[in-house]
Amino acid sequence: MATEFLSHADLVERLEDHTFDRPPAIVCNAHITGLGVARALAAHDVPVIAIDRNGDGVAPSSEAVAFAGEVTYPLDDLDGFRADVEAIAAAVEGEPVAFGCMDEWVHAFADSEPAGVRLPFAEKRVVDRVLDKESLYGIAEGLDVPYPETHRIAGIGDESPDAAAALGDPLDPEAVLNHLEFPFVVKPARKREFEEAVGTNVIEVESEAEYADVIETAREADIRVMAQERVPIAQGEDCSLASYVPPTGDPLTFVGNPLVRYPRAFGTSCVVERVDRPEIEERALSVLSETEYYGISESEFVYDRERKEYVLLDINTRPWKWIGLPVAAGANLPMAAYADATGAEYEPTAVTDARWVYLPDYLELLATDESFGDVMSEAQWTALISGEFEDGDDLATGVYSPSDPGPTYDVIRTEFGGIEYYCSC
Repeated sequence: MATEFLSHADLVERLEDHTFDRPPAIVCNAHITGLGVARALAAHDVPVIAIDRNGDGVAPSSEAVAFAGEVTYPLDDLDGFRADVEAIAAAVEGEPVAFGCMDEWVHAFADSEPAGVRLPFAEKRVVDRVLDKESLYGIAEGLDVPYPETHRIAGIGDESPDAAAALGDPLDPEAVLNHLEFPFVVKPARKREFEEAVGTNVIEVESEAEYADVIETAREADIRVMAQERVPIAQGEDCSLASYVPPTGDPLTFVGNPLVRYPRAFGTSCVVERVDRPEIEERALSVLSETEYYGISESEFVYDRERKEYVLLDINTRPWKWIGLPVAAGANLPMAAYADATGAEYEPTAVTDARWVYLPDYLELLATDESFGDVMSEAQWTALISGEFEDGDDLATGVYSPSDPGPTYDVIRTEFGGIEYYCSC
């Protein structure tokens, strides 16, 4: 395991003195999602190098991480990030395989294409078509895949990709009010830059004043945004296709239902379970196929009560917070990607029903929302408390693992020790 989070110079020096028996994986950022990826790879004896802009994430202390250290944050200095990653690659034998676990890291690898690093996902042009929501919704329009009513906003940020033309001409900010009723949401076409600027990737507005403030923020940050209806969602019914699409061949898939979110309406997933939703898989794969995307992705759909159908919200071209769920159920997406990139052997097992829980958020929800009832069974709680869940394939967690306690301590330290680490996962 990584015994400490190293400076970049010390990380490179340690790697130069170490020999791996197979190409390592570079995983970043080194937080909840990165931990899930590291554990998935380490289960197949893949050595993991976790990198981040600081050591306050939960992954560096995991038994699954061989080395952990600092790199330049790509949103601050993309050239510096590329140089740092190239130095890491040059320090190890064999080309490492990169796993970006948040959008900015995916964009950083795709944009900078660091020498000596294998990227187990499609090229920049393809990634941009998927991650840019204007482009994504334009593609969905052409495929008759339902998505929320969305309006492009003129005069802010960079030019829209060609595929966005299917959404119609951009509207002046004031003209949007002729099409959408309050409350509605404003979201960026590329979310991570917006998150960095304002601390969130979606803002719900309930008045003209609030809307004007958000537009001004976007204009000052020069970040292209869209106005979108607030979908009348059926709470607890949203679903995502978790998949690894190889460059050639059949995809490895898993449909998960975020049964519980925290906060409940628009929060992040804290209880997710496997469901059978063929229409979700079909729609998501049609979009991925149209874009020619290959790699790991999560295609997010919510159920619209008024339309009585699922609508596409987003596709993340990377691992995400509950990546450990398909892994536990038999679909180890990170290992499948690593195997294709390196020629290693990996055969997925039959996919089983399973449930995933992120305990910090779920316990907070139970403690603070009197209207919410526990969805975990007594058997599941006792399996968690005893640690027996680690020997099965029907229950997984986001961080908590009695056999790998360091990250759990880091979560406690972050929650109660005054340490700040921002990650939208």
